[in-house]
Amino acid sequence: MKEKETNASLSRRDFLKGAGCLTIAFPLFGTCWLPETDKSLDDTLPGSLKGQPQINAWLEILPEGKIRVLTGKMELGQGIRTAIAQVAAEELDMDIENVEVHLAETGRTPHEGYTAGSGSIENSAMSVRYAAAAARMKLMELAAKKLQAKTEQLELANGSVFVKGGKQKLTFSQILDGAQLKDEVRLPVQLKEKSAYKLVGKAIPRKDIERMVRGQQYYIQDLRFPGMVHGRIIRPSAYEAKLSSFDEKALKQKFPGIIKTVVNGNFLGLIATDEFEAMQAQAFVKEHATWTPGKALPEGDLQTYIKKLPGKTEQVKVKGNINGASGGNALSIQASYFKPYIMHGSIGPSCGIALFENSILHIWSHSQGIYPMREALTKMLGIPSDQIHIVGVPGSGCYGHNGADDAATDAALLAMAYPGKHVRVQWSRAEEHGWEPYGSAIAVDLKASLDSSGKINYWDSEVWTDSHSTRPGGDPATLLTARHIDKAFKMQSAGYTGGGHRNAEPYYAIPNLQIVAHFFEGPLRVSSLRGLGAYANIFALESFMDELAEKAGKDPLTFRLMHLEDERAIAVVKKIQEMTKNEKTNKKEGMGYAFSRYKNTATYCAVAAKVSVETGSGEVKVHKMWASIDAGEVINLDGIINQTEGGMIQSASWTLKEQVQFDSRHVNSLDWASYPIFRFSDVPQVEVAVINRPQEKPLGAGEAAQGPTSAAIANAVYRACGKRIRHLPIEQAMKQK
Repeated sequence: MKEKETNASLSRRDFLKGAGCLTIAFPLFGTCWLPETDKSLDDTLPGSLKGQPQINAWLEILPEGKIRVLTGKMELGQGIRTAIAQVAAEELDMDIENVEVHLAETGRTPHEGYTAGSGSIENSAMSVRYAAAAARMKLMELAAKKLQAKTEQLELANGSVFVKGGKQKLTFSQILDGAQLKDEVRLPVQLKEKSAYKLVGKAIPRKDIERMVRGQQYYIQDLRFPGMVHGRIIRPSAYEAKLSSFDEKALKQKFPGIIKTVVNGNFLGLIATDEFEAMQAQAFVKEHATWTPGKALPEGDLQTYIKKLPGKTEQVKVKGNINGASGGNALSIQASYFKPYIMHGSIGPSCGIALFENSILHIWSHSQGIYPMREALTKMLGIPSDQIHIVGVPGSGCYGHNGADDAATDAALLAMAYPGKHVRVQWSRAEEHGWEPYGSAIAVDLKASLDSSGKINYWDSEVWTDSHSTRPGGDPATLLTARHIDKAFKMQSAGYTGGGHRNAEPYYAIPNLQIVAHFFEGPLRVSSLRGLGAYANIFALESFMDELAEKAGKDPLTFRLMHLEDERAIAVVKKIQEMTKNEKTNKKEGMGYAFSRYKNTATYCAVAAKVSVETGSGEVKVHKMWASIDAGEVINLDGIINQTEGGMIQSASWTLKEQVQFDSRHVNSLDWASYPIFRFSDVPQVEVAVINRPQEKPLGAGEAAQGPTSAAIANAVYRACGKRIRHLPIEQAMKQK
C-alpha cells in the first residue's frame, strides 16, 4: 500500500497542480459530495455509499494499473487507511502496494461526516468494498468488449484484465481510455467469495508507523510551508471573561518582529515571522492584558452538584412490572457511581494552518469532521462553503473532539487578517488542557433485586449526564473562537444528543427494568470523547454486576453467564474465562472481570484485569489485562488487536488517574503534573484474543474495551483489598479513608 505523503515544501502552485489532476470527475471546491440520500437506492447499500453511490466518489483508476481510494474518514491511529486499502485491493485482486488511500479533503473525498463512534469500518470501508466490487464488474464488462471475449473467459489481476491462457491483456487505464468509472453502485453487487480472500482478515502492518517511529513528517504539527508565519492566541483568563485592556504599543516596542495583531471582540491574536518570538510575545501579552473575572465555577462535591442541576429527564426504557418487582426484600441492593470530567490528553497539542489567497480559504487540520467544520466556518466567517477548502492531516494522540477544530479556526481568522501567507497556530500544552472540550462528568445510581434462585428480577438505572456532542457542524458556536469574536455566537446547550446513556441498559436478560436519564448543562466545556457515556455507564453497571454476584453468592463470570442469552456474548465471556483459568493471585492481588456489547448493538468485549494494592499507601498497580473481542468479520487482525490494546491502556489510565481539576475561577489541570496520565512504566502487559466471524458484519473495535476495562480494574481492586471503588479515579478514591 502506498501512502499519500504531504510534502513539507509543498508550494501553493504545486498543491493546486496536484489537486488539479483529480478534477476529472469532480470540481475541486464544489459541493458535489454533500450527503444527500438517493432514496431510489436499496437500503442495504452500506454506510456512506447510500448517499454517495458513484463509483468514482470512492476510487480512481490511475495509470499503470494502480488505484487511488478516497475516504472521508480521518486517520486517528485506528489504522483505517490500511483496512480500506485491504478491502479495495481484495475486491480488485490488486497488490496492496498498488493501492493509494487519500484521506479527508473537502471537494475531493466523500462527505462522511465525522470519524467517530467506531463507525469507519462499517461506513467507509464497506462503501469502498462495494464500490471496488462494482468497479470490478464494470471493468470486466468493458474489457470483454474490447478483447472480444466473454467475461467468464477473463481474469483480473493487479490492475489488468487478462484472457485466460492467452497473452492479451489490458490495464484498467487502457480499458477506460484514461477516463474514470462514473457508474453508480447498484445492487446486487457481486462481492468476492470470502473463501478466496488473500488480504482481508490478515494482520497487515500499518506502513505509517515507520514514519512516526523515525520522527519523519507525518502529523500536522510537522507541516512547514515556504514563507509560513506563526500565530498565537491569548486566551481569556477564565470561561466568559472579557478583554478589558491590551497595550498593543508596548507589545510592538518589546517585540518588533510582530507583524500583525488581531483584536476581534475578546479574540486576541498575534502573528510573527519567528515562532519563538510569537511564543514570547504571547507570554508577554498574557501577563499584561487584563480581563473581567468571567464565569464562576462550582466548588465542593461535583457528584452532588451535577445531580442537583436543572435539566431534562427522559425515561429511556421501561420493561416488565417495575412497581411490582422493585425490590425492597433482603436481596435488594443499590449503589451510586461517579466519573469526573476527563480530557482527551492529546500527546500533541492541537495545531491549525490556514492560507487565505484569491478569495479561497485553505485550511489544514486534524479535525475529525472536515465537512462539518466547513459548515460552521461558513456561518462564522461569512464565506461560501465552496470557497473554503480543508485538508485533513493526522494529529497526534486524540480520540474525539479535542482542540483541533478550534486551532484551525484560530488560524483561519488570522490568515484572513493577513492574506497570502500560510499562518500556523500551534496550541501550547496549557491551552490544550485548559480549553479543549472534556468528556462529561457522569453520575449513575443503580438499584436491583434478586429472586430466590439468585437471578436479577429487577433493575433500575438513573444517569445524570451533560451533552456528549458539541462537535462543529451547523452551529458555529461550537467553535471556541466563535464565542469570543465581536459578533459572538452564543453556545446553547445541546442537551441530550446521544451518548449520555449509551450502554446504561444492561445487555442481560432481566425481566423488569427501567432506565432514566437526566440531562444537565454543566460548568465545563464538554464534547465527544472516546466511547461517550459508555465508559461511565459500563463502569457502573459491571461493577454493580459484581456486587450482585457477591450478593447471590455466585462466581462473577458464572453470574454473568446466568443472565446472557446472546451466543456471541456468551462466547467472549467464556473465552476470557479460558484465557485466565490458570492465573493465580497472591496476597494483596486480585482478578476482576467485566463484559459489554458496545452500544448494545456493536462489538462484544470481555476484559479481565489483575492488580495489586499496597495496603498502606493504597497504590494500585495493574499487572496484566486480557480481552476477548468479537467485532464480526475481521478486516485487519492487527488493527483490531491494536485498537483493543490501546483502548484498554487508555481506559486504565482514565480509571486510575485522570480527573480535570478546577477551582471557582478556572481549570487548574494545565500540565501533565496537574493532570497525570499513565507513564510507560505504568503500562501493563496486555493480551487480546479476537473471535473472527467472517459471515457476520464487520464492526469497529475502537470503543469496545474502555467500559469493561474500567469495571474489571475496579472489581480487581475490590478482590485485592476489599475496598469497593465507586468514585473515579481510583487512585484518588484509595487515598480517602
